[in-house]
Amino acid sequence: MTKKWQVLPEITKEFQDKFPEINPVVLRLLYNREIRTQKAIDEFLNPDYGQDIHDPFLLRDMEKAVERIIKAIKKKEKIMVHGDYDADGVTSAALVVTLLEALGGDVDVYLPHREKEGYGLNPKTVKELSKQKIKLIITTDCGISNKNEIKSAKKLGIDVIVTDHHHPPEELPDCLIINPKVVGEKYPFTELAGVGVAFKLAQALLKRLQTAGCRLRPDQSAIGGNLSSVNIIAGFEKWLLDLVAIGTITDCSLLIGENRTLVKYGLIVLNKTRRIGLRKLVKEAGLVDEEADRLLKRMDLDTYNIGYHIGPRLNAAGRINHANQAYDLLMTGSEEEAGKMATGLEKTNKDRQKITEQIVKAVEEQIQGHTEDKVLFGVGGDWSIGIVGLVAGKIVERYNRPTLVITRNEGELAGSGRSIPEFNIIEALEKLKKYLSRFGGHSQACGFTLKEDVDLEGFKAELKKIAEKELNGKDLTPIFPIDAGINFKDINWEMFREMEKFEPFGEGNPYPIFLIEKAMVEEIRTVGKENHHLKIKLSGSVNGSKKRLDAIGFCFAKPTNGNPDWCKIIKSGDLIDIVCEINKNEWNGCQELQLKILDLRKTDLHKS
Repeated sequence: MTKKWQVLPEITKEFQDKFPEINPVVLRLLYNREIRTQKAIDEFLNPDYGQDIHDPFLLRDMEKAVERIIKAIKKKEKIMVHGDYDADGVTSAALVVTLLEALGGDVDVYLPHREKEGYGLNPKTVKELSKQKIKLIITTDCGISNKNEIKSAKKLGIDVIVTDHHHPPEELPDCLIINPKVVGEKYPFTELAGVGVAFKLAQALLKRLQTAGCRLRPDQSAIGGNLSSVNIIAGFEKWLLDLVAIGTITDCSLLIGENRTLVKYGLIVLNKTRRIGLRKLVKEAGLVDEEADRLLKRMDLDTYNIGYHIGPRLNAAGRINHANQAYDLLMTGSEEEAGKMATGLEKTNKDRQKITEQIVKAVEEQIQGHTEDKVLFGVGGDWSIGIVGLVAGKIVERYNRPTLVITRNEGELAGSGRSIPEFNIIEALEKLKKYLSRFGGHSQACGFTLKEDVDLEGFKAELKKIAEKELNGKDLTPIFPIDAGINFKDINWEMFREMEKFEPFGEGNPYPIFLIEKAMVEEIRTVGKENHHLKIKLSGSVNGSKKRLDAIGFCFAKPTNGNPDWCKIIKSGDLIDIVCEINKNEWNGCQELQLKILDLRKTDLHKS
């Protein structure tokens, strides 16, 4: 699909003069991310765990939550950690259970089944936990919207502590709540992922125990009897950060502020993680070799590896089977079991990919001839409810139209929607709630269930009217935001090393994207197993001399989804404009800078 290139505004001379020591291209990257003071620049480029991590007791219910948990451990009460079925919920649950087990708590975990139970606490689950004599439920990545279920739990003699990061409803549940988004909270950072909120609870518990003179050993509880009789493992808190990094990145939380610091240090921990299951999963994903796995060498994982390899595999469990498959992998201490679990999860992820492709194909057949409609629909009778959100996302990527994918789940019509910036999908559903038994989400993504015997065609027709009205006259050509236009002279190792300081990249801090105009094509060929990738030798003038750089365009020699085979369009001697990233290419012990093509045009096709 053709995209509109939009280069972000240039920095002012006043701003450039304020920081003359910073590379102009790097300074523009900072400006685009609204990092415009010396203090903000220092904090962004040099995150400091000791200074940038906020006091967990700034959360108003934290003190009471810590007291309630310590009481439960001392009295040997049964604690249930209730998580969610996605990677954020699973890592959150694993983090809290890891700590409570180390503190000697009688703790277990409950993760709901996506299709049979749905998101959050379930009335049947609450009753079952009561039968199991559970006295305290700690939710992770859920619970803020479960007012009625928590009320039932209280009637059954179960206390609840909610740790969540989702936007709270107008009426909160009657329990202890740890959520920085709650109105009136004074916690200085509101964008924590579910696992980030769970980590704040862990921090508070450890801080309270340290204040009390407690020590913790892996084979001895820090609570029970004499609180000052045991020894603390130095850095126990930081060893939890591998889970924080995975959950935060996979949940697409903004990598700014405290999240940036947590993820930066979390990646350090992840790359030498003690969790056997994680190491086995990384090996199954092909991110480390056999020797590195056997010798437990430090890995070299980044946000991309988590977002596109680790996270999807953990999420696949809850989408296809049960989230316990991912949780057990994170928690196992057995090398043999970890290997089997990682292999099983790898198979589950491949099944997820196959099913997703099948449903995408079916939806594309349904929307054929309607891809210019203001909203798109896909309806199936037996599609997995855990997959339809992914499918909706892929359709939006390809056609840039709000998309709803609906299936029959447990006898009900349910679905997921994904949208574009120009159309608030959750506001649209609010106008159509007469058709819905429940729904939730935000402006760009939603989940919903239609009422029994609802008029599906009527629902679709009304949503189309809303979309037609709101999107009428708007240019729906997707925009490709570009950080800056640069020349070949700007591309050097000094600039690249400065760019590396912007890591970790992710939501709110994307990998820098540049525009290079009138680059000369010197050589062009196809590479890859099926020759679907484009390899180009480009050149440009630098101080009267010619500078050459290699560029790679993945799938640019494969005509798909309206994209052409560029190998048949451009040739040696042509001038092209490219939107690209600057990457480091390593081979045979050598390193060189390489351009990764994201989009391209022949210069003479759009310029006189």
